[in-house]
Amino acid sequence: MPSSVPEFRPASQGTRLALVALALLTAVRLAVAAATPLAPDETYYWIWSRVLQGSYLDGPPMVALWIRIGTAIAGPTPLGIRLLGPLSGALGSVLLWHTAELLLPGRRAGLIAAALLNASLLFGVGTVIMTPDTPLLFFWVACLWALAGFSRSGNGWGLIAAGPFAAAAFDSKYTGAFLVLGAVLWLLLVPRLRRFWLNPAPYFGLFWGIQWVLPVVNWNRAHRWVGFFKQGGRLAHWHPEQAPRFLGELVAAQFGLATPLVFVLCAAGVVLAGREAWVRRDAAFTLLAVMTLPAVAVFVQHCFAGRVQGNWPAVVYPAAAIAAAALAAPRWRRLIRPAVALGLAITALAYLQATTGALPLAPKRDPTALQLAGWGGLARAVAAARVAAGAGFVAAGDYDVASELAFHLPPGVTVIGVQPRWEWFALPHPAVAGQTGLLVRSLRRSGPPNTAPWASLQPLGTVWRRRGAARVEGFRLFRVVARPSPIPEAVLPRP
Repeated sequence: MPSSVPEFRPASQGTRLALVALALLTAVRLAVAAATPLAPDETYYWIWSRVLQGSYLDGPPMVALWIRIGTAIAGPTPLGIRLLGPLSGALGSVLLWHTAELLLPGRRAGLIAAALLNASLLFGVGTVIMTPDTPLLFFWVACLWALAGFSRSGNGWGLIAAGPFAAAAFDSKYTGAFLVLGAVLWLLLVPRLRRFWLNPAPYFGLFWGIQWVLPVVNWNRAHRWVGFFKQGGRLAHWHPEQAPRFLGELVAAQFGLATPLVFVLCAAGVVLAGREAWVRRDAAFTLLAVMTLPAVAVFVQHCFAGRVQGNWPAVVYPAAAIAAAALAAPRWRRLIRPAVALGLAITALAYLQATTGALPLAPKRDPTALQLAGWGGLARAVAAARVAAGAGFVAAGDYDVASELAFHLPPGVTVIGVQPRWEWFALPHPAVAGQTGLLVRSLRRSGPPNTAPWASLQPLGTVWRRRGAARVEGFRLFRVVARPSPIPEAVLPRP
């Protein structure tokens, strides 16, 4: 059996240059993370971080824990909320590099795989915008790394370590469960690995991992399994007539988010891994196949039930990037450098637009404007309107608007979320019956306000969030008097 202790060899000049490039890229990502306004989902996850729970209606708690750690270091700022994104991207890149070298020794696969993943827009944006995909991808790569180490050395510690890494991925997003499915399939399909079913290592890894997911399970059990039902309910519908459109949208989204050439290389790599796994049951290619193809199959099946969001297949790309690095034909090798260059260029443009809005795009056609622009200015306009109306609190029905206002409004202003989702948070209920407040409603996404929480509603006018002089989204303001409400309400935390 090969030794599990790697032989020390000095890093080559190419490796040193690649590590310097990764350090510079990480510095750029930290700067972009600090300079880019917070997206609504990020302020929503920041609220999660202020009320840590075993789980939440919309998913597991790892993103909240990461934000809690980042803000403890860098404060309640965009950089604090996103701090662990660029850092985990750097460490994850190194782990992916080593994983590829373990699985495909002698092919210089590590540098290629890490470069392809870092060149994808999905990874580039995911390391500067904090979402559940950010910790998910890190722990996914860490689990792959542990399994690759086990495959190379036969040391059961790799199987044991894979358990908590897979559990941490699940605690980031429920798609982390694909790691467990993939590991089980791998140990079943590769003949030389089947004997490890008689070894205690996989069972220790499973037991250790279960301890990490128990808080998520226990929270859901105590809350009528609401989180599991919300996510599982996506598959309850069946619209096969819409499948061609949804599948076409999914493929188009991957061309955009992976960037075109990276997507083509990764798709070709997955085909290669599947063929090698089927024909030879090679341990390395079988691992890459089981960590991509089951998820791909589920997402394709989901197209028969509804739309698949473009970021959902993010879990496929780490193993797909390694598989792409195994492509040996010259026609594929010639694409690698252009793929990396094009992907980094597209990502750089996205960074530029997110931080400066320099590209002359109409706000309705600019996803960075729709998500990021003008929330601070909106909060200043709402704060002024609150004072003019003599309102004691600010309320919003849309969770994203409420979250942005909770983050941006001046200190001391009470912000109330009025929406059923707040029922599932351990947040204080507002005691504002009979008090005057200011209600904020989006013109684009909200219909007429629900009168149930309010004894009176007086329209006050419209304010806008803007990028420069251009209007991005309008918000209708109402002077309201609160009354006991059948709709769940919560006092949102403030910085």
